[in-house]
Order: sequence, then structure tokens, then C-alpha cells
Amino acid sequence: MLQIMCLGNRRDKYRQKTVFSQIICLSFCFLSFCQYLRITVMHILSRKYPFKQSSHWLRDSIVFGAVVWGILFLLQPFGLSSYAGNKCLVAASFALVTTCCCALYGWVVFHQWAKKVRLWRIWHQGCAVLGLILFIAICNFLLFTHLFHYPVTLHFFLMPLKWTLLIGVIITILSVGIEYNRSMRERLEMLLSNTTEEQRDTTITIHDNSVRGNDLTIPVNSLLYIEAQKNNVSVCFMKGQAPVSVSLHTTLSAVVNELKDCENIFQCHRSFVVNVNNITSAKGNSNGYQLLLGNSLVSIPVSRTYVARLKLYIA
Repeated sequence: MLQIMCLGNRRDKYRQKTVFSQIICLSFCFLSFCQYLRITVMHILSRKYPFKQSSHWLRDSIVFGAVVWGILFLLQPFGLSSYAGNKCLVAASFALVTTCCCALYGWVVFHQWAKKVRLWRIWHQGCAVLGLILFIAICNFLLFTHLFHYPVTLHFFLMPLKWTLLIGVIITILSVGIEYNRSMRERLEMLLSNTTEEQRDTTITIHDNSVRGNDLTIPVNSLLYIEAQKNNVSVCFMKGQAPVSVSLHTTLSAVVNELKDCENIFQCHRSFVVNVNNITSAKGNSNGYQLLLGNSLVSIPVSRTYVARLKLYIA
């Protein structure tokens, strides 16, 4: 009996140690994930926001106001359908407030403040868009209380403000993310004509390290991409109207070092180097891109590690 009790106590202690070890392990994993998430978010928010701010804030403000009027008058949400008065005038009042808020906020923040900031980053844009949404919501709330004679209390004010903030964060993330990625694609496509004309007569030489190897000399504008293949590299370039591949006995790192003075040669993957001036298509997001170059049908990956460098390169 005593032996059974001792055996039971040992099992309980073992279970306690196991549970304690699992808790420590899970806590460590959770803290590590939080640290990784914080670093990733800070890295994203600190990137340069390359999308140009609109210089037509009055026109854009009128468009926003017209959209608000259309939604309120045609759809009549928020109980407006049961309103006995002039619905068109009420909708026009909210549209006018929205227009004035957009115009004033746009001139103060996006026009004046943005000029004083040396480098406009993603977090600047995110805070500015979220501030605009809150500013419009507060002004329309005050108009609502005035038109419908509701008392302005803290509880009544915080209730719609909470939902505005929640929806505003989602709208801000979507709008900033879409504009940022669209701008990246546009800048990437602009590289097609950046230095092609300047390098018309420029040639590059890639050395073959084998005993009987022949070095490859080609015009830099004809180079499409270079792929690492074990102890060799495959150089793909345009010959006439068709892409041609030549295998050389060398390493990709040696090729990158040889071509370090060519600004348009960019390593986008641990196994690929591309000529950005010959990019004809770029599809993807912050997790990676797929590039097409010249007449080649081979899709070149831009790994997640190199996406940030590519964005800094083209920003």
C-alpha cells in the first residue's frame, strides 16, 4: 500500500513538472512570436510611402461628399427612411460636412504637414488616413445631434466612435496597403526605360572558371537573368528576338561581384539575378513577387527576403 502511494506521488510530481515545462515552452514561443510580430510590423510601418499625395483635394473632397449624399439619399441607412422631413436636404447636410472636413483636413495634413516631414513613411500615411476618418465621424456626429436634437453625452458619443475607430482601422489598412503595392508595381514597370538607352553600347563579361572555359561577353541590355545551378550558372539573354541560355562554370556570388558596378543588375533570390530594365511583368505582394523578363517564359521568383530590398531599390 505504501509503495502504491509513493508511486502515485511520483506520477503526480512528474505530471506537474511536465505541465510546468509545457507552460514555460508555450510562454517562450508566445513571447518569441510577439517579438517577431513587433519587429515585422515596425519594419513595415517604417518603410517609405512612395505614393504621391493628390494635389486636387477640393475635387476629391467634392467626390467624397457626393458619394456620402448618394449613400444616404438612395439607400437611406441608419433609420433615415423613417425620417419625416426632407431626406434630400439631410443627406446634403452630411455630404457638405464631409466635403468641408476632407478639404480642410487634406490641406492641413496632407498638404502642409507632409511638406514638413522629410521622409513620409507608411505609419505617417496610416495615421493621417485614420485621423481623417475620425475627424469626419466626429463632425457628422455633432451635425446628427443638432439635426435630430439628441443630447451630447459621453456614452452616446463613445458608442459610435468605437465602431468608427474599428472600421476606420480596417479601411486604413486596406487603403494604404492597396495604394502602396500599386505604387510599387508602377515604379517597377518604370524601370523598363530608365537606363536602357544609356547602356546601348555597354557590354558585360562573365568569366568561366573551367580549364577550357570561354568567357561570355554580351550587351548589358540583352541580359535577362542569371540562374545558379549547383557549380554552374545559366545566363539567359536575348539573341535576336529569342532568349538563349549559356551555361558557365562559376558561382552566382562571383557573377554578382563581377557585375556590382551595373546598377540595373539586381539579385532577387539566392539563385537568381535579374536585369531590372528587362522586366515586363511583376505580380505579387509583400510575401514575394514573380517576374517575367523580355520574351522569356520563365517566371523568376523574388523571395520574401529580397522583397524589402527590391522596394527600397525602386522607391
